[in-house]
Amino acid sequence: MGQTLTGLLTSVRAMAGRPGTPAPGRSRGGPDPALLTALRLCGDHLAALAASGPLTDARRTRLIASIGALTTACSTPGADAFDALLRTGQQALDSGGEAEARLALALADEARALRTRSKGAWRLRGNALDALGRGEEAITAYEHHLALQQNAAASRDVERRIATLRAAGDRIDEALALFGEDRSEEDGTGARASGPRTALRLSRHLPAAEARAAFTDLVRRRTAELGAADPAVRRLAALYTEHRRLSESDPMADPLLGGAEPIGVPGLRRLVAGRTVCLVADTPRTAEQEQLPGSALAALIEGYDLVVRCDAVRHAAPTARTDLHACTLRGDTPWKGPRWDRRAGARLVFGDPLPHWRLALRSRLVPGAQDRIGDASLRRPLHDPALLGEAAGSEGPAGTVYTVLRLLDFLGTPARVDLIGFEGPAALSPREREWIGARTGNTDDAAVRITLR
Repeated sequence: MGQTLTGLLTSVRAMAGRPGTPAPGRSRGGPDPALLTALRLCGDHLAALAASGPLTDARRTRLIASIGALTTACSTPGADAFDALLRTGQQALDSGGEAEARLALALADEARALRTRSKGAWRLRGNALDALGRGEEAITAYEHHLALQQNAAASRDVERRIATLRAAGDRIDEALALFGEDRSEEDGTGARASGPRTALRLSRHLPAAEARAAFTDLVRRRTAELGAADPAVRRLAALYTEHRRLSESDPMADPLLGGAEPIGVPGLRRLVAGRTVCLVADTPRTAEQEQLPGSALAALIEGYDLVVRCDAVRHAAPTARTDLHACTLRGDTPWKGPRWDRRAGARLVFGDPLPHWRLALRSRLVPGAQDRIGDASLRRPLHDPALLGEAAGSEGPAGTVYTVLRLLDFLGTPARVDLIGFEGPAALSPREREWIGARTGNTDDAAVRITLR
């Protein structure tokens, strides 16, 4: 990959020039100056990747391949370089990093210079600004896209995203109005122009990360001044919670979720409160015993209030009771996995980064297969600072069973939590078994049931 990257960088530099040099004018049917500028931007990104060391991220590898295809299209008469440019911008966005999002934004701007009325270019610009947390600018770009988009069905995702961004901004405006925050000291960007305080003032025009920090600071200050029981502070806290939820998830429409109700941490806490819960291992032995009429194991499982199954359920019968299904997204393209068509009362999907999680839900959820779906506040319970807040390890995502157990333990509301059938092929990792062992209240003689609560 090192030689391939070096060779591609050489080709890009040869065609577009080195950093700091103006794009050559178009002559004798050569590439448009906007394409040459785009190539030079890609070359700068390739140089940064080459300097960062060996490449192990498959998403960046695909971005490099996309840049190679763009370079080929620019040097091939008659090739559609514009579409290659948009694909490269989208691949940069799919890579997930901030530098890649900035590259996608720059490529979108060059695409707009080529075709000012390209709905694809405006959509790419909106997505890139959105990924960078620049919501108000993203709304403007999305609206340009909608003005050019004639397909109503294709517009729904963008319309929902605009509604979400506006709703998040509206929560900020209401919070400012609630306490009459003085904006006279701001310089128009949300920062104080002068004064002893250097903290950012809350504004809907701030980048998303800065708005969250400023909103957090406002809640902290007002709570310290007036107390948590003050009605205005309670409303402020509710606005803050809604803003955080809107910042991480879209209100998905019925056709997408088949009528499923999105639930967050409070909803899940209510769902499991006071109930007995069992996590059933998906093993041939457990499945066989569960399907036997009159079997003790079937009666045992049927006696629980909530039956939880995890990941791909291959052995249990399609009609086996599943009150809650949980799964963890893995791999570079988790949205390409099999659809979640097993009927479940509620479904939790754990995964990161957020764009991949969103895309997986939109691609793999089956309408009518679940009554409730966990929202973005539940997508990474082990590492979310609002939940368990643990540092991410180098060993990859934790097992789904372990994640569910830790989440239930954090919620603290189930009356009882048992594991059934987790021995042999369904054994957990040593680290996960150690955590469970420290909290095991009872183990039956057949090692079929482990009682945690």
